[in-house]
Amino acid sequence: MSELITADLVDLDLSAATKDAAARSLAERMAAAGRVTDLEGFLADVAAREAQMPTGLDGGIGIPHCRSAHVTEPTLAFGRSAAGIDFGAADGPADLVFLIAAPTGGDADHLSILSSLARQLMDEAFTGALRSASEPARAAALIRGEEPEPKPEPEPEPKPESEPDASRPSDVPEAEPATPEPAAPEPATPEPAPSTPAPSAPFRVVAVTSCPTGIAHTYMAAESLAKAARAAGVELTVETQGSAGFQRLDPQLIAAADGVILAHDVEVRDRERFAGKPVVDVGVKAGINRPAELLAELREKAAHGGTADAPARPTVPTAPMDRGAEATDGYATRLRTWLMTGVSYMVPFVAAGGLLIALAFAIGGYTVDKAPSVADHFVWAESASWAALLFQVGGTAFGFLVPVLAGFIAYGMADRPGLVPGFVGGAIALTVNAGFLGGLIAGLLAGAVVRAIQRLGVPPVLRGIMPVVVIPLLSSAVVGFLMFLVVGKPIAALQKALTGWLTGLSGANAVILGVLLGLMMCFDLGGPLNKVAYAFAVGGLANPNPGSLKVMAAVMAAGMVPPLAMALATTVRGRLFTRAERENGKAAWVLGASFITEGAIPFAAADPLRVIPSAMAGGAVTGGLSMAFGCTLRAPHGGVFVVPLIGQPLLYLLAVAAGTVVSAALVVLLKQFRSRPARISDAETAAATDAPHPEVGTHREVTTH
Repeated sequence: MSELITADLVDLDLSAATKDAAARSLAERMAAAGRVTDLEGFLADVAAREAQMPTGLDGGIGIPHCRSAHVTEPTLAFGRSAAGIDFGAADGPADLVFLIAAPTGGDADHLSILSSLARQLMDEAFTGALRSASEPARAAALIRGEEPEPKPEPEPEPKPESEPDASRPSDVPEAEPATPEPAAPEPATPEPAPSTPAPSAPFRVVAVTSCPTGIAHTYMAAESLAKAARAAGVELTVETQGSAGFQRLDPQLIAAADGVILAHDVEVRDRERFAGKPVVDVGVKAGINRPAELLAELREKAAHGGTADAPARPTVPTAPMDRGAEATDGYATRLRTWLMTGVSYMVPFVAAGGLLIALAFAIGGYTVDKAPSVADHFVWAESASWAALLFQVGGTAFGFLVPVLAGFIAYGMADRPGLVPGFVGGAIALTVNAGFLGGLIAGLLAGAVVRAIQRLGVPPVLRGIMPVVVIPLLSSAVVGFLMFLVVGKPIAALQKALTGWLTGLSGANAVILGVLLGLMMCFDLGGPLNKVAYAFAVGGLANPNPGSLKVMAAVMAAGMVPPLAMALATTVRGRLFTRAERENGKAAWVLGASFITEGAIPFAAADPLRVIPSAMAGGAVTGGLSMAFGCTLRAPHGGVFVVPLIGQPLLYLLAVAAGTVVSAALVVLLKQFRSRPARISDAETAAATDAPHPEVGTHREVTTH
């Protein structure tokens, strides 16, 4: 394993004027050293991390960092700028820039080294030494933690000065009269001693710090909080939930703590440990920049009985899928995020149950759903029994779709306390035949009820049992009442009407629906609209009918188009794409054929204004043709591998091919209109990693993943 940083990775005269240029300059050093395999891909990951939160820190420090598949080993590059570079810090530009690159599977040892660097950055002596370093090798040695050799030399100088002092015995008697004077005040010192036992029980705090990457800000916040705590006489223990793993706080420390500080930008793991404690809940940068304020705020909360059941940031989502949300996001944005949380957790059940059902139909035919329970009748040597087993296991998995959807929508709104009423509401939706739509409403109701209960003032004696007893009890009762007696039956009637409408779709109406679903599947390539269309189709498979089977076919066909189209475009006109994109194009054939729409994301990230409209056009063509041809599908996933389960399979493949050709032709046509320098010839692509495509770089820098 190479050293984390070498002299070749240090630039003491960094001339970049912007943070993007600085990242590129330092990343090029990493690429030249063989530490980065795809410069543009790595810079896109750096830009995506930067888009989540600025990486500038008070004290003139910029610390862009990310974990990337394009990094071969943990690496750090350092640049020193005379003019300063704006990294978004409150106190102005940064003159010290650290670019930290960690591979996606980075080992814990090197990540620990990175975390120790993050702590060193809080030491003014360390940063001062870097500002005065005259050689790259010296700066690299400082960062690696090696002691500079010139440091011991100043020590001999004080020795000759101390010798003359010792050789003056006449001074000793003169010094003696001074000693009795301090001896006299000593009786005064016992007097303050009795007053010290009063604050003998110090203010105890436990804290958790974490950031999206878990490399730098996590440990810097921990060090900053620790310094502020020492200065304030506070006992602080920090749990750093970083990339190098984390050591869980001792439950006894939590129990004895007077309060909790959560400085985080990703979900705090096992947050329920802190139930009933006063809590200050902030972003990780607040832990770095204003730790003393956080400690003072926590003291104030503890004095007034504030608890973790009333978090300081009630508007910030706590579900894993919601960490990119901001407190200023509107209700529509939050609603979409909540729904996406439920759909995302539902998808594995769809894949498992749907594919088992599809396989059962392939083995046992379409009458397998009439087979008796395998618990009562199973013949080991009969394929029909095995088909029935697969069908019944898949049906059981499918039975969780609506409860899981509802439970995790509520989780997205209210964290773990929302799970119980969400699952209960989803199960009731199935009981009253409200289906997929009922589960969606049940999840929103459960989350809203839990959030309302969390805002209520409760006696201190109840705070500890709120998350595990009171909230589940009250919220489940309220949601059950609403689902059984208020909204359940109207939703069931609406669901029945919608099912009937889908069953009766034919002609132009069916084609329009197919076009709309195709546009939704290809607009954000696996994002919220894509998932909504997919969830709509999967919901119909729970009670299959001709209309719902056509919808499923159209959705899967349209979702296959974007990656297949990009693969085709890179094959027929490769000179319009970078080397990395052409490599991605090879993988996109398989991803598209497997119905993994996300295979087109690298292309959309590099050139969204051309790729996304082209993909939408092809998806609309495919969705409309699939509906027009009357194609049906009983499997929720699988792509070309479930063709035997598709009604009108040849026409189905024709629809997919037509949409692929349309999208590929459009993206090639649109790329032709780029400015001349943006085109990369086959000869030029040999240097693609050293002289990256300017336009692609521009698009990647504004992309978030």
